[in-house]
Amino acid sequence: MKTNFIHDNFLLENKYAEELYHNYSKNQPIIDYHNHLPPQQIAEDKIFENLTNVWINGDHYKWRAMRTLGVNEKFITGNASDKDKFLNWSKTVPYTMRNPLYHWTHLELARYFDIYDLLNERSNEKIWEETKEKLSSRDYSCRQLLQKVNAEVVCTTEDPTDPLEHHQALVKSDFKVKVSTAFRPDKAILIAADGYNDYINSLGLAADMSINSFEDLCDALRKRIVYFDTNGCKLCDHGLDQIYFENYTESEVKSIFSKKREGKELNSKEALKFQSAILVFLCETYHEFGWVQQFHLGALRNNNARMHRILGPDTGWDSIGDYPQAQKLSAFLNALDSKNKLTKTIIYNLNPADNEVMATMIGNFNDGSIKGKVQLGSAWWFLDQKDGMTKQLNALSNMGLISCFIGMLTDSRSFLSFPRHEYFRRVLCNLLGDEIKRGELPNDMEWIGKLVSDISYNNAKEYFKF
Repeated sequence: MKTNFIHDNFLLENKYAEELYHNYSKNQPIIDYHNHLPPQQIAEDKIFENLTNVWINGDHYKWRAMRTLGVNEKFITGNASDKDKFLNWSKTVPYTMRNPLYHWTHLELARYFDIYDLLNERSNEKIWEETKEKLSSRDYSCRQLLQKVNAEVVCTTEDPTDPLEHHQALVKSDFKVKVSTAFRPDKAILIAADGYNDYINSLGLAADMSINSFEDLCDALRKRIVYFDTNGCKLCDHGLDQIYFENYTESEVKSIFSKKREGKELNSKEALKFQSAILVFLCETYHEFGWVQQFHLGALRNNNARMHRILGPDTGWDSIGDYPQAQKLSAFLNALDSKNKLTKTIIYNLNPADNEVMATMIGNFNDGSIKGKVQLGSAWWFLDQKDGMTKQLNALSNMGLISCFIGMLTDSRSFLSFPRHEYFRRVLCNLLGDEIKRGELPNDMEWIGKLVSDISYNNAKEYFKF
């Protein structure tokens, strides 16, 4: 009898891995503490018309693969029909073997639609029709998709100017999944970016004040932190190439901000001083409110200037950067810790060459006050695949305590991305099961099973206290 590609023991290579996954991990709820899902769609309980709407639109992982295969942009982000976009994706899928997209694609078809056929040119018409019929049902609305995967908490990511009206509506609803938010102030930090002054004006409107000085900016950000906190926010997030930490004086930073507001050009040193100052202010404020701060480090964004002009950011033109990370990150964390103002911190690393650097850095600031206070975040973006996850788990194990790890997240804009938690759990269980088989770990299922349960769910539950 032929076994489906996606089956009960997918990625589980021995009986120990199987026992760990099925008995200790599989049925644990999901706490997805960082993603980019649109809260409006959850609040309105949106129903998607077809797979392209819910699965392909907005997914730059798929877009990059299609472009690499030579698919015309018309069938990716262009004006082709939804069906034609899906058919072009389905033709691409067989060529994605050994890319995580191949595993994710078939896991998602299986978990949401009970479809176990391989997606290709032979099966695409059937799968298009079957999924279209299912998606038209209220059983496949946004909220139902989240409940299908046993999501307990979903934490979206919003700019400080966001009014959070959709989160407020969800609090008043009967939706069983907790939907929270994370404060993402990158646009207020990156002073050299195009449109910075326009953004500061919009921040002033959101904070109901004029922002004419650096003190005004800090006051406005604090007001928005208070607003987010009042609306249940307990996390923040920053997408930076690296941590900024230049020496600065208060008068320098005030002068730099005033210069920017006057429309004058800043040099790179001035920008770094300002970014350092505002980041320190923000992180000290997060500590005051007891938030968890997240730093996604290492991306080199918008590399293709021509396509960025045409399509804008977050459309598939980013890569891993090779920035120096250790010295500035150490100085930054140390500056906060020296004032006892270092809150719970998660550092996500995009360059695998820096895994051990980051894994040893977190140990410098785990001071015994909180279990796993400073975390090496899960493998993300280009690294959230089997090899990347394994390397992250190995670095964390070798340099710290994997038992304190808070586990996986989707970091996704797709409502069909949650099987990435399953994928991670299977990789974790197989890694431990293989070491039990080889005698590198004891055959103590009760204890190692507890470790798996903790990483899958319990540690995040304790850490975030949603």
